[in-house]
Amino acid sequence: MLTPVILSGGAGTRLWPLSRELYPKQLLALTGERTMLQQTALRLSGLAASAPVVVCNDAHRFLVAEQLRQLHIEPRAVVLEPFGRNTAPAIALAAHAALKMSGTEDPEILVLPADHVIKDVAAFQQAVRIALPAVQQGKLVTFGIVPSAPETGYGYIQRGEAGSGEGLGGVYPIARFVEKPSLERAQQFLQSGDYLWNSGMFMFRAGRYLQELERFAPQMARACRSAFETARSDLDFTRIDAKTFEQCPSDSIDYAVMEKTSDAVVVPLDAGWSDVGSWAALHDACESDAHGNVSRGDVIAEDSRGCYLYSESRLVAAVGLSDHVVVETKDAVLVAPKNRVQDVKKLVSRLKEAGRYEHSLHREVFRPWGSYDSIENGERFQVKRLKVKPGATLSLQMHHHRAEHWIVVSGTARITRGEEVFLLEENQSTYIPIGVKHRIENPGMIPLHIIEVQSGSHLGEDYIVRFDDRYGRQ
Repeated sequence: MLTPVILSGGAGTRLWPLSRELYPKQLLALTGERTMLQQTALRLSGLAASAPVVVCNDAHRFLVAEQLRQLHIEPRAVVLEPFGRNTAPAIALAAHAALKMSGTEDPEILVLPADHVIKDVAAFQQAVRIALPAVQQGKLVTFGIVPSAPETGYGYIQRGEAGSGEGLGGVYPIARFVEKPSLERAQQFLQSGDYLWNSGMFMFRAGRYLQELERFAPQMARACRSAFETARSDLDFTRIDAKTFEQCPSDSIDYAVMEKTSDAVVVPLDAGWSDVGSWAALHDACESDAHGNVSRGDVIAEDSRGCYLYSESRLVAAVGLSDHVVVETKDAVLVAPKNRVQDVKKLVSRLKEAGRYEHSLHREVFRPWGSYDSIENGERFQVKRLKVKPGATLSLQMHHHRAEHWIVVSGTARITRGEEVFLLEENQSTYIPIGVKHRIENPGMIPLHIIEVQSGSHLGEDYIVRFDDRYGRQ
């Protein structure tokens, strides 16, 4: 049975301010009601496949688990990378996990980035079925996207003559990989009909991949093997040993293996694919109105064409814009021409250099128990809105530098304050003095909403003293 591997790493900086380091694009619902991670998992339905192995950043683990839980999917493993080392090591860790779960078998694994759009799921699944015999023969398959334009933002794959099968449904040897080309070369590639976009999707046997990795990148192979062997279980997660993994070189699967092995082949795929690598790409991946505008949220556009307009928390009004992107969130607004959106990553770099939080966090911060939104702050005070999921509980904690006042807006809260445990209903409140242990729980069946007023000399989250935490946080 096929084992899907979903790679849910990356920060998606080109889609800032929606995508941020601690809430990246694969966890966002950009093209529909489901997030990109959820869409990736759902497009496996109909294949003879097991539950997926997911590789993600440690900081995203609860978000990933919750989004899969919403689909009633229990992953075979969630492997936590302590830090990113590019795709070749991430796939190696997943291959080790797949082998461990399969016992003596060498399972076929289908590697899918979590942040791709594929509109024609049937065509995608057919390509997977076409690739399977080649995988069973020991080939390493990549899926090449049939190009629709002379795109300069993708790498290309030149295919050789058909190996098994004919036409677009066949499996082809790879003549060469080509870096992102100039526009002139991209136009030549498109006209030749022999070039495909490099999709970053792969299929091979887990052991076969590790064998080739050992051959072409032995240091990486050894580091990944050692890091997996020293991994520990943490709740439902497999936590990779950071000290061991730190020794692993960083490289993509293309450079480390696919461009060097003689067993790489490509299956062409024409399925409405996009890696949603920029706001312009997201605009193209979404349905537009008669004027070519894509609008999300509370948006009014007058005499505007070809724009992507997004509102999260307030009215966005546009007049006379052409081919622009306007994205509003609770704490940031982006305005850019569509032909300059690749430079958004430069803004993110400047935010990092300035020490601002907006590159990594939204104003609303998500936690395994729910979320909090910092709705007001000033000198020595801060006001937050807490949303606690049914059955969830915050850690038993204490603060040395701040007191807190809690007002229940809706739902029921079970409060621990020192030695006391009591319930608070809607419109009731309590006070937590400095230095007192406390906890909030939601014993009900509906979300709990609390307004929290903090006051004191230090209001950051870095001075929390945790005594007990259901989610294993320190």
